[in-house]
Amino acid sequence: MVQNPSFMHSETLNDAIMPRMGYTILAVIIGFFSVFGIILNMIVIVVTLKHRQLRRPLNFALVNLAVADLGCATFGGLPTMVTNAMGYFSLGRVGCVLEGFAVAFFGIAGLCSVAIIAVERCVVVCRPVGSVTFQTRHAVAGVVIAWVWSFLWNTPPLFGWGSYELEGVQTSCAPDWYSRNLANVSYIMCYFLLCFALPFSVIIISYTRLLWTLRQVTKLKISEGGSTARAETQVACMVVVMVMAFLLTWLPYAAFALSVILDPNLYIDPVIATVPMYLAKSSTVFNPIIYIFMNRQFREHAVPFLLCGRNPWAAEPEESEEETTASSVSRSNKVSPS
Repeated sequence: MVQNPSFMHSETLNDAIMPRMGYTILAVIIGFFSVFGIILNMIVIVVTLKHRQLRRPLNFALVNLAVADLGCATFGGLPTMVTNAMGYFSLGRVGCVLEGFAVAFFGIAGLCSVAIIAVERCVVVCRPVGSVTFQTRHAVAGVVIAWVWSFLWNTPPLFGWGSYELEGVQTSCAPDWYSRNLANVSYIMCYFLLCFALPFSVIIISYTRLLWTLRQVTKLKISEGGSTARAETQVACMVVVMVMAFLLTWLPYAAFALSVILDPNLYIDPVIATVPMYLAKSSTVFNPIIYIFMNRQFREHAVPFLLCGRNPWAAEPEESEEETTASSVSRSNKVSPS
């Protein structure tokens, strides 16, 4: 396994890992994702601030995800673009710690936001707590939990429990998955379980419950001679897209981390190890497209904002998919297992 080199080494060492042209290609790739991630997430934030109709409790987590992705693209993506363009990590030990902390902090906050979005949609559509309605205090609590949880588990390396080190092709930093030091191993195990496995489980359980509920509603309507509501089909498709996007962007990185944890002698080529890291960082572009721009209510405000007031896809205002489906589930008299 390739060990992290000293920060005193220069681009000569990195040339042994990958040709300079390879670093240039990586700089272009991460630069593309970073710039577009910043643009898309800034649009989400600006449009939400501009239109009061979008500042609803159900949208809090979506905007929070945009803020987290903006931070990840700005403080993680852009520095990595620069270091790749130079062919080596030029920011020193302090820069590595700061960059590693920023990427982890904003990245895990975004991942927690995705989990909270899954829980909120499950609560609104499935109503597992009966007649309790989703309110502003619930939305604010979800946002606070995402940031506090991320801060809680990303600050220990700053004080000696775990550390941030160079990763992959040695042009960016992340939690040290390699060290077999007892303190580092204990931190990495907790970090993996609570910052990857836990959000992943929450997402899968929430969306499974949501899909099951939609399936029961569909079966009930068919038995009553009705038809499946279009909104229910849209939500089901959206759920599949969300889960697939999550698996594409985060599962490879989690699998890489778990492999290194379970087998410290496992050799992973630095170039191959870089792929899951870049997939995870690409979520800063995919997230606003999937969670925001595929949302009809947001799209009706964002398109005119981008096209100077014109909206070629303008439609009659309707309820959001979640509200329509929630109403349908409610009218179906508390769907029970068949």
